Amino acid sequence: MPSTYLTVPFREKDEAKALGARWDPAQRSWYAPAGADLDAFRRWLPATEQGPAPARADTPTTQSTAPPPPAMAGRRTGSLTAGLGTGLEAGLGSGLASSLGTGLGNSELVAHDPATTALTAGSPRGLPLSQLLTAVSRVVSASFPEPVWVTAEVVHARLVPQGHVYLELSERNPAGQLIAKANGMIWASTARAILPAFEKATQATLAAGLKLLVRVRPVFNAQYGFSLEIDAIDPAYTLGDLEARKREIRERLQREGLFDRNRRLAPPWDYNAVIVIAPEAAAGLGDFREEARRLERHGLCEFIHAFSRFQGEGAAAAILEAATVTLAGRPRVDALVFLRGGGAVNDLAWLNDYALARFICECPVPVLTGIGHERDSTTLDEVAHRAFDTPSKVIAGIEQRIRQRADEAREAMAIIAGAAADDVTTARNGSDRLFGEIREAAGDCLHRGRQRSDRLLAETRLNADRHRQRARSESRAALVGVMTGARQAIIDARRSLPQLRQDVLINGRSQVREASLGLAQAIQDIGHDAGRQVGLARQLTEALAREVAGQGPAKTLGRGFALVRDPDGRPLTSARTSAGLATVQLQFQDGRIQADIQPSSLTSDDPARADDFGPSGEHLP
Repeated sequence: MPSTYLTVPFREKDEAKALGARWDPAQRSWYAPAGADLDAFRRWLPATEQGPAPARADTPTTQSTAPPPPAMAGRRTGSLTAGLGTGLEAGLGSGLASSLGTGLGNSELVAHDPATTALTAGSPRGLPLSQLLTAVSRVVSASFPEPVWVTAEVVHARLVPQGHVYLELSERNPAGQLIAKANGMIWASTARAILPAFEKATQATLAAGLKLLVRVRPVFNAQYGFSLEIDAIDPAYTLGDLEARKREIRERLQREGLFDRNRRLAPPWDYNAVIVIAPEAAAGLGDFREEARRLERHGLCEFIHAFSRFQGEGAAAAILEAATVTLAGRPRVDALVFLRGGGAVNDLAWLNDYALARFICECPVPVLTGIGHERDSTTLDEVAHRAFDTPSKVIAGIEQRIRQRADEAREAMAIIAGAAADDVTTARNGSDRLFGEIREAAGDCLHRGRQRSDRLLAETRLNADRHRQRARSESRAALVGVMTGARQAIIDARRSLPQLRQDVLINGRSQVREASLGLAQAIQDIGHDAGRQVGLARQLTEALAREVAGQGPAKTLGRGFALVRDPDGRPLTSARTSAGLATVQLQFQDGRIQADIQPSSLTSDDPARADDFGPSGEHLP
C-alpha cells in the first residue's frame, strides 16, 4: 500500500508526528507511511479538502525543464494524441489485450499477488484495480516525459494553508458547452515562484473566469485520479484574452453605431437628482456617500442608491437589472453613476459585458463611472459619458459642477443687484429733476394765472363800462327819437288842425290815447332792454370777480405756499425789499408766525423775476 500525503497545519505537526506521520523534505509535506491506519489521520487526509492530493512519494517524477516559448505550445500539444496512443497501445497489447506498459510483462503485473495467478490461467476473477491504475499511471508518465503548454479556463481556484493551489480547469466550445474538464495543482514552492510574476504582469489574481496558457505535466495517481501539475503560466496570453474581450465588445458597438452615443449627450447643466449603482460594501463608497449626504442636507442634490454585486458569474446581469429598475422608477434624473473600488484585473473583467455596455450607450441620461483606481479601465469607462479614476473623484466632479452653478448664480445676483441700484439711482435723480421742473412750472403757472386774472379783471371792468355807456347812449337816443317824433306829430297835427279839426275832434282823443300808449310801451321796452344789458354786464363782472377771487391768496396759501410780510403787515415780494429787515411775518393758511432773517441767506435765484414786482409787492406792468 502506498504512502498517503497529509495536509497537516503547522500547529498540529507534533500531534501528527505522535500518531506515526513522517516528514518528506522533498515534497515538504507530512505523509502516513504505507500500511498505517488512515483512520487516525482522517482529518488531515487530502480528500477532506475536496481537491486532488499530492502524488505518491513512490510515484516517479521527472525534473521540469525550462518552459518552451508559447509559440511551441501548439506543436507540442499536437503530439499528445500520438504519444498517448503509442503508450496505451504498448501497455494494453496482448494478455489483458497485451501488457500494461512498455517493457511490462504479465508476470510483472501479477507479482506479489496470488490472486492474479488466475489471470494467466484464464480465471474470470480479473485484475485488481490498483494494478490497473498503476499501469495507467506509468502509461501517462511514459506518454508525457516533458511538460506541455495547454490553454484552459479557470472554473475554481483554492489556496490551502500549506501554500498549494488547487484549480478546476475547463474548456467550452463556441456555443458555451463544456467539452473538457480536469483538476490542476500548483505546488507551494512553484506557486511562490510563478504567481507573483503573473499577478504583477497581469494585475490579476488567479481566480475563476481567467483564461490561462499553462505548462502542465499530466499525472495519474491510483488513489486520487488524474490531475495536471502546473509549473509555469504565460501572462501574455491572459492579458491578450482580457483585451480581446474588450476589443470585441468595442468593435461590435462601433459597428452598431452605439459606441459614443452616451458621450455625445449634453453634460448635465446642474445636478439635482443622481442614481448611484454600486456594491453595498464597495471600497470608496463610504467617502462618496459622506459627501453625498452633505449635499443632500443642504438641499443641493438627491442621491438614489441601488446596490448590486460587481464581480462573479452573473454580475453584469445583476448590475443591468438594478440600473434598469431604478431608472424606470426615477426617469427624471440628471445622471446615472456606477461606482466600485479597486481590485484585480480579473475582478473588474466581469464588467466587460456587451449587454451592460450597450445599456450605457443607449441610456437617456449621462453615465458617470468611478471604477477601480487610476490604472484600471473597463468597457464601461470607454462608453460612459465621463469616466473618473475613483469614486471620490466622481463626487468631487458633481460638487464642482454644483459649485460652478452656485458661483454663476451669485455673480448673476450681483449683476442684477447692481443694475437695480443703478436704476433706483437713476429714478431718484429723475424724480428730483421732475419735482424741480414741476415746482418751477407751478410757479410759472401761478405767475401767468395772476397776470391773466389781472388782465381779465381789467377787460371785464372795461367791457362793463362800455356796455353801460352803450346802453345809456342807446336809451337817450331812443328817448330823443320818441320825443322828436312826438313833437313832429304834434306839429303835423297842429298844421293839419284846420283840415282835421273835425277828425281830431272825433278821433283826437283816440289818437292821443293810442300815441300815449305807444310812447309808454316804447319807453318800457327801452328800459327793459337797457336793464337786461346792464344785468348781463353785472353777471359777467361778478363771474370775472369770482374767478379772480378764486386765484387769490387764500387759495394759494391752501396749496402749501406762504405769504411773506414785513413787521407792519405789508407783503414782501423780493429779497432786495427785505434786505434791511431783521424779522418778517410768514402768513400760512391757518395763521402767521414771526421769522428772523439771516443776512447771509439773502440771495436772489432769479434777479429778472424779482424786478417784476415793486417795493410794496405790487406787480409792475
